[in-house]
Amino acid sequence: MNRILAMAVTAGLLVPALAGAQQKAAIDLRTLSQVEVTTTNAKGEKEMKRVEAARANVTPGDMVIFTTSYSSNVKKPAENVAITNPVPEHMVYVDRSAEGAGTRIEFSIDGGKTYSAPEKLIVTVGPGKTRPALAADYTHIKWTLTKPLQPGGKGSVSFRAKVK
Repeated sequence: MNRILAMAVTAGLLVPALAGAQQKAAIDLRTLSQVEVTTTNAKGEKEMKRVEAARANVTPGDMVIFTTSYSSNVKKPAENVAITNPVPEHMVYVDRSAEGAGTRIEFSIDGGKTYSAPEKLIVTVGPGKTRPALAADYTHIKWTLTKPLQPGGKGSVSFRAKVK
C-alpha cells in the first residue's frame, strides 16, 4: 500500500513530502491565505469579499482563511493521502473551522508529532493536572482522505485562524 503524505506550509511555501514513494510532484498543493473584507459596490451596498492576506492590512484580531487545494498527477489511485498544515505561531486556530469533504480531520498539540480527534487531546497544566485541549492549543491540523485520490482527482481543505 502506497502512503502519501502531503504537507502544505501556510507561509506560502509548498513542500510536498512523499513517504514510501520516490515520485516527484505526485500531488500538487497550493495554499492560499485570505481575509474577508467589507466593500461597498457601485449601488452603495455592502459586500463581503475575500482578498489575499499578503495584500490586505491584517491586524491582531483579524481572521485569516487558509485553503489548500490538492490535485493528483499520478496514473494510479493514491491511498492514505494526508495533508497537514501548521497553525502559524502568531495565530490561534478558530474552533470547528477546519473543513475538507471526504476527509478525517485530526489535530496536534505537540508541534505535529502526534494527531488525534479533539475529544482525545489532553493538555498537562501542572504536576498531575490535565485538562481537555482547547482550539488555542492546536499547533497543526491533518486531513486524511477517506478514499483513494484518483488520477486527476482534486479537492481542497481549509481552516481559519485569528491573528494574536
